[in-house]
Amino acid sequence: MNNTTLPTEELKKYGIINEDLSFSTKLNEDDIQKFLKGYTIVADNDKNRATFQLTDNNTKLKVIFLERDKSIDEILKNSKANIEYSNIQDLSKSEKELIYEKKAFIFDKETNKVVEFDLIKNTRELTAIIADKRDVAETNLYKNELMKLKSFLQDKIDQFPEMAKEIAKDLNIVSKEIGIVDGISKKQHQSQEQNKSDIQLNVNDPDVYQDANRMREENKEQEEEVEKSRRFRR
Repeated sequence: MNNTTLPTEELKKYGIINEDLSFSTKLNEDDIQKFLKGYTIVADNDKNRATFQLTDNNTKLKVIFLERDKSIDEILKNSKANIEYSNIQDLSKSEKELIYEKKAFIFDKETNKVVEFDLIKNTRELTAIIADKRDVAETNLYKNELMKLKSFLQDKIDQFPEMAKEIAKDLNIVSKEIGIVDGISKKQHQSQEQNKSDIQLNVNDPDVYQDANRMREENKEQEEEVEKSRRFRR
């Protein structure tokens, strides 16, 4: 890795480094070290997203401009109540480049931060979080987003058969996860039905009615005794 031939002019242009060649204060030391090792820096502004990555032994800067279907402020706000989903794509490039991502944003109460998950790269973690929530509505919404992603990937295979092998890898991941989510959903529905059944049993249980009738009889007897007592006192 060569740090002496950084594309300084481009890095200055995008505010990654300052005029004195020091890195922006928006980046902490960990961010800087990862960036120099090839990790991507992500910058969000409203619906726009830009990614920056050093390539060719740190001599070139790869920049990609993307557009999200929702503003970052909207996502951060909504994710505090429920899991928020958003699509990101590069509208300036040809569809063949397949720069399309579907993200899930989840508010972490422990860290008080919103965490971003990719529906393909982070699918296992995301499905585990959905399962832990035990929320049928959240599970159905997650499955719906997976189905949209599956449909998109299937369309891409039809449009670009020469890239079918590459796209099929992501498609298999999504299809497998849909099967897992179906299993989770089935268990959640069974649990709901069981809860309903328990409620009905409580209402229709003969013992419950017998207890109620017995209480009514006891109350009636008490009322009669009270009435007798009143008459005697007179």
